[in-house]
Amino acid sequence: MSRVYNFSAGPAVLPEEVLREAAAEMLDYKGSGMSVMEMSHRSKDFQDILDAAEQDLRDLMKIPDNYRVLFVQGGGHIQFAMVPMNLFQNRVGDYILTGQWAKKAYQEAKLFGTANVIASSEDKTFSYIPDCSDLPVDEDADYVYICLNNTIYGTVFHELPNTKGKPLVADISSCFLSEPIDVSKFGVLWGGVQKNVGPAGLAIVIIREDLIREDVLPGTPTMLRYKTYSDSGSLHNTPPTYTIYMCGKVFQWIKRMGGLEAMKERNEKKAKILYDFLDESRLFKGTVEKKDRSLMNVPFVTGDADLDAKFVKEAKAAGFVNLKGHRTVGGMRASIYNAMPIEGVEKLVAFMREFEEKNS
Repeated sequence: MSRVYNFSAGPAVLPEEVLREAAAEMLDYKGSGMSVMEMSHRSKDFQDILDAAEQDLRDLMKIPDNYRVLFVQGGGHIQFAMVPMNLFQNRVGDYILTGQWAKKAYQEAKLFGTANVIASSEDKTFSYIPDCSDLPVDEDADYVYICLNNTIYGTVFHELPNTKGKPLVADISSCFLSEPIDVSKFGVLWGGVQKNVGPAGLAIVIIREDLIREDVLPGTPTMLRYKTYSDSGSLHNTPPTYTIYMCGKVFQWIKRMGGLEAMKERNEKKAKILYDFLDESRLFKGTVEKKDRSLMNVPFVTGDADLDAKFVKEAKAAGFVNLKGHRTVGGMRASIYNAMPIEGVEKLVAFMREFEEKNS
């Protein structure tokens, strides 16, 4: 069977080149006589894989020397708790709610102290980014938290909030490595890798050194302390070794593709093809305010739930899979991450045109 065009929001499409490389090394990694899956995390071979992955990520993102890169098991839900556990000094966090994941992070923070909602777009089903130029930032806030790109609702912060001097913490899971980003504007950046970077099971945390503290919330378990990962080079326990190896391969692929500037250009081209069609279509409509549209996640609807279901079913039969929208929005969603080829988007749009002709 030939490969489908996979528009899943995560776990998501990986570069075919990377999958082929990994397949070729599956039984014997560089003459070691074993798979990376079988390799001790204390071995020199794996240490080299880990070091190269970190260095390639630092090169791609131009990460300043005063930031640490931590490879942390688990995904976003663990980070929702780790952020307040590690950063709360005054036990106050300010949250900007622009979708489900920021909301879950906010609810988790309430378990450990005070979490304030200082801006929200929930009034219009998270279809826009609120004005964050003059926020009521709590003077005791330990940080301001955002989800930079909203996977479910297809919005993105094109301008960062004015945090009035407080550290900015951002979940970058669904826009990770999709375009250049100024790391120095953030206290903490973290992302689950399963959307744009690698297989599920890992979050990468990029954290400014002064925020890695000894004095975390009392009772914080050893494995939920950023300092544990920082002090041990992410090797306090057995990390998800194969996932790290795969992420490293993706970092190298992005470098070969020309880095984050080239990724941004490629992603803008892909998104334009789909958004231009949605803007002129008589049947399909995008659900997000134009100024806040994501390059990565594109939700759209026909306005008729039965027709939406018919589209998803026929699209799947034609080789376009995982287009069903999140239950809170309905309709459809195309996640067009780095590894989605341009031709995948072009063919999807051609299919949508055809469907429109038959169903208008």
